[in-house]
Amino acid sequence: MNKIVKYILIGILVLGALWAAAFFIKSNSKSAITYETKKPFISNIEKKTVATGKVIPEDEIEIKPQISGIIETIYLEEGAQVKAGDLIAVIKVVPNEQSLNQARGRVRNAEIALNNVEIEYKRNKALFDKGVISSQDFNTLQLQYDQAVQELDNARADYLIIRRGSAGGSSSANTNIRATVAGTLLEIPVREGDQVIQSNNFNDGTTIATIADLGKMIFEGKVDEGEVGKLEIGMPLEITLGAIEDEKFEAKLKFIAPKGIEESGAVQFKIEGDVVVEGDFMIRAGYSANASLVLEKKDSVMVIPEALLQFDKETDEPYVEVAVGDQKFERKEVEIGISDGVNIEIISGITEEDDVKVWNKTEPIKKGEEDEEETEEEDA
Repeated sequence: MNKIVKYILIGILVLGALWAAAFFIKSNSKSAITYETKKPFISNIEKKTVATGKVIPEDEIEIKPQISGIIETIYLEEGAQVKAGDLIAVIKVVPNEQSLNQARGRVRNAEIALNNVEIEYKRNKALFDKGVISSQDFNTLQLQYDQAVQELDNARADYLIIRRGSAGGSSSANTNIRATVAGTLLEIPVREGDQVIQSNNFNDGTTIATIADLGKMIFEGKVDEGEVGKLEIGMPLEITLGAIEDEKFEAKLKFIAPKGIEESGAVQFKIEGDVVVEGDFMIRAGYSANASLVLEKKDSVMVIPEALLQFDKETDEPYVEVAVGDQKFERKEVEIGISDGVNIEIISGITEEDDVKVWNKTEPIKKGEEDEEETEEEDA
């Protein structure tokens, strides 16, 4: 009797062990993650690129002096609206001592030469009136006298220009700095008392003011060499400004640089676009801006979220996993088209009826594990 009970107990233990082993195997054979699926859908898709840059006036005019000197008075401030001819500043002429001395010496030499020619001219004129000398000889002396008079006038004019800034009675023609165009006074980089240099063949001269029309703005930015080949003159741009939130401005591409510039190992090409400024917006020169360009667009094509796409590790070919049963999936190669960064076009390989596996879903973090992670972060 004891043997029978013993055998029964052993049998129960064996059956229990087998059942536990079967349950363990079955439990571990199930996926830890229940994968969801999504169906392809029809949508419009645009491939865009974003060019970073700034908004600047189409034309900036630099006002430079016609003479060298010192800024005596500045009448306007930056930001003022000006018309052509408005007085901006006045320059006080400070002549160069060497140039002034040379001009003074030239005047003296011209006076001496004129006195000498005048004596000879008067003597020969009296002889000419008496018929002693010929008309040809007198005309030669007349020419020399006229040239001496003109040389003295020129020397005196040069002396006045060096000393006062003008050959006339008033020096305002050169010493008054006036706006040459209408617009906004963007910058006055000089202050009263600063020395300025005139513009000449060897020097650009000192910029006294910069004027621009803020109603005519352009976007200036750069695009990567991989995208510049897809751009065309006249393409629409959508401009967003960091200083003006929730507003977009239309623009049209008008320039693509023929030569790229290497920056941080990448070749960038400069682009420009005319910005349409409407409403009461005040766009200041130098605002940072982004321009969105549509490189390619397709309407009513089949797409899937780009996150559902996988790539073969060896061939790098794209594929997706399609449901063929309960948590059973089959790999299918697909041909892809353009992407907007969220959705991607599927040209062939699957249909709208297929259920595509969301392969990169992660397990939700359990409460205990979440508390442990928070504790680790606090300790760190």
